[in-house]
Amino acid sequence: MAVKLTIITFLVFIINIPFGYWRANVKKFSTQWALAIHIPIPFIIAARIYSKIGFAWYTYVFLVSAFFGGQKLGAYLYQQRKSKHKPVSSNIFKDWL
Repeated sequence: MAVKLTIITFLVFIINIPFGYWRANVKKFSTQWALAIHIPIPFIIAARIYSKIGFAWYTYVFLVSAFFGGQKLGAYLYQQRKSKHKPVSSNIFKDWL
């Protein structure tokens, strides 16, 4: 169970990086901002169900931390790129690759 939880936690973290990048580039509390936060949630729920880690209380600590950590890292990458006066968009893949 611990291995599955670790893998899902890492997956949640990675999935949220592009969404955090997108969220950092839009107006706070706008529709796009809300979408950047909520679109990954069905994927996380599906990962929980298919991995059979379930919805035990202790899993929330890891997955919520990974969710917000990925969002924060994405926003940080956006701010770093913007501070270097490089062109930025809402798409991390377009900007960094």
